[in-house]
Amino acid sequence: MIHIQEVKNPEELEQAFVIRKKVFVEEQNVPLEEEYDEFEKECLHIVAYFKGIPTGTARMRFTKEGVKLERFSVLKEYRGSGVGTALVKKLLTECKNKNKSKVYLYAQVSAVQFYEKFHFEKEGDIFLDAGIDHIKMQYNEKRKTN
Repeated sequence: MIHIQEVKNPEELEQAFVIRKKVFVEEQNVPLEEEYDEFEKECLHIVAYFKGIPTGTARMRFTKEGVKLERFSVLKEYRGSGVGTALVKKLLTECKNKNKSKVYLYAQVSAVQFYEKFHFEKEGDIFLDAGIDHIKMQYNEKRKTN
């Protein structure tokens, strides 16, 4: 039902951009010029397909601090369907396959509990990014869950 695919061509990247525009720019009012950045070409982008329909996207980027997981977005009508979970699991698998142990993300505060399910832990203080409260979260594979 959910298929995750690495973006391999400009058409697939455009699908990712359309999803991000709907979620971040139209729904969350992030300015268009803040949504797309100079890192687009160097990132590994993925797209989630739900019953063949592009419904979610995310990307990963190598930084000085480790691997940063970014731009998780799922179309509103597909939230709760497992698309977000599939995106996180796919990128964490990619990190393991590349032997990258230091993995982090900047989570919207409203999504912290979602990322905690995947062994991410809050680190530092809340900060504003594109007018939305965020907090850095570090992946801790060894973290015990309840």
